[in-house]
Amino acid sequence: MMPEPHGPVISLMLAVPDATAAARWYARAMGATELWNLGGVVGLTVGGAPFYLGEPENNGWDTPAAVRTRTARVEVFVDDPDAFIERAVAAGADGSVDEIRDHEAPWGIHRQGGFLDPFGHLWLVGDRSPLRTHQTPTPPPDVSPGTTNDERRPS
Repeated sequence: MMPEPHGPVISLMLAVPDATAAARWYARAMGATELWNLGGVVGLTVGGAPFYLGEPENNGWDTPAAVRTRTARVEVFVDDPDAFIERAVAAGADGSVDEIRDHEAPWGIHRQGGFLDPFGHLWLVGDRSPLRTHQTPTPPPDVSPGTTNDERRPS
């Protein structure tokens, strides 16, 4: 049983054509655990992070296949992004959309890659480095963001 969260919890619901079948895929691909299943709506958690699957019923949202575009970009932060992505790809995800690599970030290296799940949702999976507070570089005091080199030259 998960402890009750303190403060806000942000989550998402992904539109899928068959929530129960999709829940089985997420369990296999990501180790998702089912919280509850109402048939057309399923609550899941991955490592304590909740998310939901729902079957649209002409209620203002739809699956990526129905609208012919991605409808969400899901960001996941884990200790081992390589293993998380490998498991999803082994279960049938398309790992070619954003191959895992090291990205330069203001705080150093951020390892991230992604996959497209069989339902059309884009998942980006990275290390936990963006979850910490970092000092970001600031421009010199006499330079405004967007100022060109010509504007900085003395007259």
